[in-house]
Amino acid sequence: MSYKRVLLKLSGESLMGNQQYGIDPGTLKSYCDDIKEIVEKGVEVAIVIGGGNIFRGMQAAAKGFDRVQGDYMGMLATVINSMALQAELEKQGLMAKLLSGLNIDPIAESTSGRKAKQYLNDGYVVIIGGGTGNPFFTTDTASALRGIEIGADVLLKGTRVDGVYTADPEKDPKAVKYEKISFDEAYDKNLKIMDMTAFTLCRENNLPILVFDMNQKGNLGKVLEDTSRGTIVSN
Repeated sequence: MSYKRVLLKLSGESLMGNQQYGIDPGTLKSYCDDIKEIVEKGVEVAIVIGGGNIFRGMQAAAKGFDRVQGDYMGMLATVINSMALQAELEKQGLMAKLLSGLNIDPIAESTSGRKAKQYLNDGYVVIIGGGTGNPFFTTDTASALRGIEIGADVLLKGTRVDGVYTADPEKDPKAVKYEKISFDEAYDKNLKIMDMTAFTLCRENNLPILVFDMNQKGNLGKVLEDTSRGTIVSN
């Protein structure tokens, strides 16, 4: 595989499967099966997962909830999902280390780029929960930040569509998929790939984003072999 170290960004909502809330065990296992496959091929994997299946701070704020408290609750939700990932990966025989942007001993160690890189070097899957540790930042931004910190070769953004399109393919049947697109072109076309803070971090630090369909079984390994199965965004 052309990528040695990757940062995998997963949405919390995706863990719901067909449920309305929480974590679907079948979806969790399927994701971890795919992660195990690439780890066994020698890829070093760090993971950031959202918390939207449990709580979304921005949605709560829109309903009058305090934004700062809501964001911290959302960060805690990412830790719950991260713990679930860690448990399933360990169940499948992998070594997994949970780090966090929030100080929450004894559940997780506080994160740092140096620490994460050392664990990756030692053969662990590194899951980083707790967002950036600060309110007003999304898990997209957290994934960009962590990817840069660990020196990832690519940020893998797992979604429910197989790449970036000219329009929303779930709404517009005429939407055309990009195999490759530059950061500048994606910005000019106002394509909603990640939030602007995350997008700018990736562009300024030369971290490519590979958008792909995580819900297709086995696709994680396949897209690393053939990026045309998704869309690569780079400078």
